[in-house]
Amino acid sequence: MKRWGSILLLLIGAVGLVWYWIARYEDRFDPQIRVAAQRYRLPPSLVKAVVWKESRFDPSVRGRAGEIGLMQVTAVAAQEWADALKLTRYHHEQILDPSTNLQAGSFYLAKVLQRYAATDNPMAYALADYNAGRRNVLRWMASTNAPQARTNSAQFLAVMTFPGTRQYVEQILERRRRYEPQFASGR
Repeated sequence: MKRWGSILLLLIGAVGLVWYWIARYEDRFDPQIRVAAQRYRLPPSLVKAVVWKESRFDPSVRGRAGEIGLMQVTAVAAQEWADALKLTRYHHEQILDPSTNLQAGSFYLAKVLQRYAATDNPMAYALADYNAGRRNVLRWMASTNAPQARTNSAQFLAVMTFPGTRQYVEQILERRRRYEPQFASGR
């Protein structure tokens, strides 16, 4: 009987350790997320939600179209960031560094958010742009007979022809809400 108690305690301890590791895994880039978000005036919960969706917090992940790192930054977006900062010795592989990736990705996300400032929810439009590109967002905005879809995010999401992009936007916005309390508390 004593043996079973020891085994049970070991199992409980192992489960607790795994749970703790998973919780810490998502938080390990929070200091860099805060810095990048502050620099580009973004909610840190939004940046973290994009990281969650794009890479699941794996800084070495690479996409099929050449996207790299935590925020899956493309070479074009990263070069825009490097040019804006006047970085003369920049090369795309530097985006594998988590801090650099978060800076470049946040720069680009802030840029696309500005494009849709006149809408009811710029984040929905910006996230669609981040995922599917500006050309698709403009097409979706223009594809409805209801002019309010150009500024009404619910109608905009309804006319989207890429279900994966709609899901992308919805999942990030939901995840952002989950992350807001941890950034509001200053943790």
